Amino acid sequence: MVEGKINEIHGWAAMKPGITVEPWSYKPRPLGEHDVEIKIEYSGICGSDLHTIKEEWSGTSYPAIVGHEIVGKVITKGEKVTHLEEGDVVGVGAQVYGCLQKDCGPCSRDLDPHCPKKVFTYNTKYPDGEQAHGGYAEAIRVNANYAIKLPAGLDPVYAPPLMCAGATVFAPMLRKGVKKGDRVGVIGIGGLGHLAIQYASALGAEVVAFSHSPNKREQCLELGASKFVDTSNKEEVDAVRRSLNYLFVASNSTSNQYNEFISWMDYEGQIVLLALPKGNMSFSPNEFVHTEVAITGSLIGGVNVLKKTLEFSAKHNVLPIIERFPMEKVNDALVRVDTGKARYRVVLETAKDSNL
Repeated sequence: MVEGKINEIHGWAAMKPGITVEPWSYKPRPLGEHDVEIKIEYSGICGSDLHTIKEEWSGTSYPAIVGHEIVGKVITKGEKVTHLEEGDVVGVGAQVYGCLQKDCGPCSRDLDPHCPKKVFTYNTKYPDGEQAHGGYAEAIRVNANYAIKLPAGLDPVYAPPLMCAGATVFAPMLRKGVKKGDRVGVIGIGGLGHLAIQYASALGAEVVAFSHSPNKREQCLELGASKFVDTSNKEEVDAVRRSLNYLFVASNSTSNQYNEFISWMDYEGQIVLLALPKGNMSFSPNEFVHTEVAITGSLIGGVNVLKKTLEFSAKHNVLPIIERFPMEKVNDALVRVDTGKARYRVVLETAKDSNL
């Protein structure tokens, strides 16, 4: 059995609900024959990290090291790992294990985030009861299938947000077949939305960016939007009613706003939820029957979707707009994200010659 090189992993853990993390270390699970050990170089901050450490989604197990937008180098591999070598630069997203068996309904359809045996990157447990910990740390051990080798030409510092945010918005575009000539709306021009504009544009769609912040107009057009709609401007909104084939919702919109969204859709259009706003949604059946509009959602990307996301991003130069922080300034970075000041994703950098 191959032994790992880092047998006590130092990181930054939430010890109780809040937005503060502190130095903490843990003993990782033994390196399995299908696992790799990764020395982390970059780790992105995702909104899910904040929801988890603040316990806004019930069930956080403390201490919790979060972070599921990870990039680093393979430093050890299990004896049955053949597709990766030590020194390879890889990314890890929000999942670290799925069975990937052909007789598994979700896995056989590239929906491995729904695999009954799935293990997410943090705040979840392996079958042996050990808790998974994420990327605000010096290293991580994961199933090798979920360590995706970065394609040539993709700068590693920009890759972390692609491992979650990028795959989250690109996955439903792939599944639904967004193509040249489609009219695609994106509402919520932030960490998810600014990437959604780029992906939809690169797929050839006519992209309409919606925001209540008119100061984002120029940037949205630079990112690839064909049109910008200020949602506080009735004339601009009225001009796009019944025009969209797809609307990707990357904002924490309130439930009553979806009635407005439906009015933007062409008949048989699809509204896709990418964010998780609080509360329930309420609709009249008439709204669906008379418009034939569908509302659906999308989780994260599985193994094959992650690979396609990275390859497409490298080919079409789809890159996140990032702010960089050293790992030791993680608490400052969390505050910046929590207060909505980050533009648009934050990447933490681990010093190459330290244990954090």
